[in-house]
Order: sequence, then structure tokens, then C-alpha cells
Amino acid sequence: MNKLEIIDHIAKSADISKAAAGRSLDAAVTAIKTAMKKGSMVTLVGFGTFYVGRRAARTGRNPQTGMEIKIKAARVPKFRPGKALKDAVN
Repeated sequence: MNKLEIIDHIAKSADISKAAAGRSLDAAVTAIKTAMKKGSMVTLVGFGTFYVGRRAARTGRNPQTGMEIKIKAARVPKFRPGKALKDAVN
């Protein structure tokens, strides 16, 4: 399912226009990104939790040359599904 299919589903389910559904989806995604950028967790009860994890600095290898390279530490987005989502999938 892609973004357009999600917008169509929202529009039909909520009985709103596709334009309004698209703006709603964009607003929700922006709110999640903004909160995560600040380091906050975003919990949607029954769906799951979006949070920021940390990846430590490490040494890797360039696959073309085989030389070792330093990979910087990074903050990475993560998602932990909720019980209701796990139950719905199984």
C-alpha cells in the first residue's frame, strides 16, 4: 500500500475529500517527525510507538577497496508495534 492508497482509504472511511485526507496524513506525519526530531516518543495506543534509537560509532569496510572506514554515531528512527497491531497481523 502506498501513500495514495492510504489517502483514498482515509477519504472513504472518514467521508472527506481526498485533498483533506492528504492534508491530514501529511500533518500527522509532520507531527511525528517533529516530535522525534526533539527526541520524544510518539505513542499511538493500539498501533505502536515511534522513538529515536542511538547507533554507536563503529568501524566498517568499503566493499570496493576493502579499506577500513569510520562510521559516525547516529540517531535512527525506530518503531515498536503495539499489541493490537500484532494481534491484527497474526
